Amino acid sequence: MAKPSRKTQNPAADASPSQYASVWSPLRHSVFRALWIASVVSNIGSWMQDVGESWLMTSLTLSPVLVALVETAGSLPVVLAALPAGALADIVDRRRLLIVMQVWMVIVATAMGVMALTGHMTTGRLLSLTFLLGIGSAVSNPVWQAITPELVPSEDLPAALSLGGVAVNIARAIGPAIGGFIIAASGPWAVFFINAVSFLAVFFVVYRWQPAPRTSRLPPEEIISAMRAGTRYLRHSPELQTVLLRCAVFIICASALWALLPQQARRGLGLSSFGYGALLGCLGVGAIAGAWLLPSLRKRCAINQLVAGGSIVFALSAIALACVHSFLFLAIALVVAGTAWISVLASLNVAAQIATPSWVRARVLAVYLLVFTGGLAGGSALWGFVAGRFGISTALLISAIGLVIGLPFSWRYRLVAKTNLSLAPSNHWPEPVMRIETDTSDGPAITSIEYRIDPKTAEEFLEALKDLKRIRLRDGAIRWNVLRDSADPERYLEIFVTESWGEHLRQHERVTAEDRKVEQRVQAFHVGPHPPKTTHLIAEELPK
Repeated sequence: MAKPSRKTQNPAADASPSQYASVWSPLRHSVFRALWIASVVSNIGSWMQDVGESWLMTSLTLSPVLVALVETAGSLPVVLAALPAGALADIVDRRRLLIVMQVWMVIVATAMGVMALTGHMTTGRLLSLTFLLGIGSAVSNPVWQAITPELVPSEDLPAALSLGGVAVNIARAIGPAIGGFIIAASGPWAVFFINAVSFLAVFFVVYRWQPAPRTSRLPPEEIISAMRAGTRYLRHSPELQTVLLRCAVFIICASALWALLPQQARRGLGLSSFGYGALLGCLGVGAIAGAWLLPSLRKRCAINQLVAGGSIVFALSAIALACVHSFLFLAIALVVAGTAWISVLASLNVAAQIATPSWVRARVLAVYLLVFTGGLAGGSALWGFVAGRFGISTALLISAIGLVIGLPFSWRYRLVAKTNLSLAPSNHWPEPVMRIETDTSDGPAITSIEYRIDPKTAEEFLEALKDLKRIRLRDGAIRWNVLRDSADPERYLEIFVTESWGEHLRQHERVTAEDRKVEQRVQAFHVGPHPPKTTHLIAEELPK
């Protein structure tokens, strides 16, 4: 599976205190179970790979900069390729893309093993191959996130996403230790070959998976157009903007604990590397325990309460790390921190999943992962600077204060709490009447919808149009207006423009059952004898 970042979860959680399945219930579904087991194996291989890369670099050079660049080389592709990878995952067959990426990572990991075994590895080659392996991870991550709703029913989705976090934390708990043992016994080349085999395990499981085909009569979107569509969707989706904002606020502050734990363990508590590893393991144990507790917590708490409560608990754990010098009490505090960590990230991830239709899901989740990764990296650098200037304990205390100060976002920017949103295509728009020859690339295209509105209800009609405007712009329109006829006060025109005729036809496939409810509210104000009249206009080129 894709190479995880050091703290990345595959988060999940729901929103309302209705009935929830057990955290293990998604494993009843054979395809999900097979992929989850393969992901555990592959994540263990990836953590072993991380240890091998860093250890090999220390044997190739004494430069601390080059050693640090190993982690940068593995993480940089996630930042650079997030949106293109998400767009690619939405416009091509996701199963085939996963297969290609697994083969890619098998080849790269095998090449690293061969070079390390034969003594041909150099610092430049190691960084380059680590970067290439990171590309495979960056492209695969949005796909893994996007296919989860296809593998389990909606009632099992929160638990399924939580199990993704469990897979990462199981791997984090045992992968580095196994990797260190193998490196000591054989050398870094051995863990590279083992990681290649772990990718093969995922390859065979994905190869046997036969998902339902995604059907469309339109040609696939071009990658640049798909990226624009993804950013446009986010720009006009306040629910997703809330998720990204809440994620950024939490992760920037919470990153202090992860970034400063090594220094505090060594300097503040005088621990050895084994002691630091034990504290890090406590975080992993807490995250696994948190995934197990989440179903019962969701029955009692709404999603916003979970995020707020998790933020407070994580802040208290950061304060404990700053002030407590007892290994036992600190270990307990970090177990609690791990539980809070997965509770918050799980809730944010499900809030993103349930607010996103399938056609743009990978693009949205790629941006979510970008915010997470960027916030973790940027926050770590920020708290490192603060710690260098004011001390480690002070930095941890400031980060805890930041987590608490960020709680007002819970009241102003509330996460979506509905799990029964119908985001499947409604397919209720009639086929356009076409008596001219057109190509999907022709455009721009203008769609005009004519309403007859009683002046007494005109203000309410215009208010209802606000939500419809957002939907039109979110699903592909580049401009939108409502016009009133100066000679006929009851006549209103809703006009929206798409950059091509093909993009308008994609709007037909993107409109959901939830969008249809908004349209029905608007059309309820129409008083004409016939339904609102829709007209399509396509730009015509002048003779040269």
